[in-house]
Amino acid sequence: MSEKMNMSAVIIDDHPLARMAIRNLLEHEGMSVLGEAGDGAEALIAVAKFQPDVVIVDVDIPVMSGIEVVEKLRKQQFNQIIIVVSAKNDHFYGKRSADAGANAFISKKEGMTNILSAIRAAKNGYSYFPFSLNTFVGSLSSEQQMLQSLSSQEIKVMRAILAGADNKKIAGEMFISNKTVSTYKSRLMEKLGCKSLMELFSFANRNKIG
Repeated sequence: MSEKMNMSAVIIDDHPLARMAIRNLLEHEGMSVLGEAGDGAEALIAVAKFQPDVVIVDVDIPVMSGIEVVEKLRKQQFNQIIIVVSAKNDHFYGKRSADAGANAFISKKEGMTNILSAIRAAKNGYSYFPFSLNTFVGSLSSEQQMLQSLSSQEIKVMRAILAGADNKKIAGEMFISNKTVSTYKSRLMEKLGCKSLMELFSFANRNKIG
């Protein structure tokens, strides 16, 4: 029988059933869940309030993505364990999670119990990702490689476009000019080989990006 984990956690996911499943998993291992959040803004407040040992955050949450939450927490000198979970593109979001400063990435498709393995690995000073980040690029499909070529700003613009935001709204949310949004938009469309928004939506759907 594995040793119980006397650690605290905050769970961030916009699906109540997913939060419940993760809570049950953690509490069964002796962890205490101090709080939950359903979007990126609530996440930052909850982490600041509870100062947990572990933060578990889904990529696809409202207000700001899970990746952006990780980036902001690390900028705020939050040095505890952060685990990103997602049901979407493992390769793309796994790499982004690592770049943002997460300790681990868990695919929801592989089963939530991997969260426990990730916590144990992180507690012992190890990262937990579904692949070797350094050697993985060579085995990516051409579309995956295109995605990896995007900058973090281009990714934010792409996600905003996919969410239906226009240039003006994107500019306001990212604190940049309309012209800069257009530049990012042109660059990402060129990098992904998309000539229209319809092609971009199709590309995103094929690669489970949202």
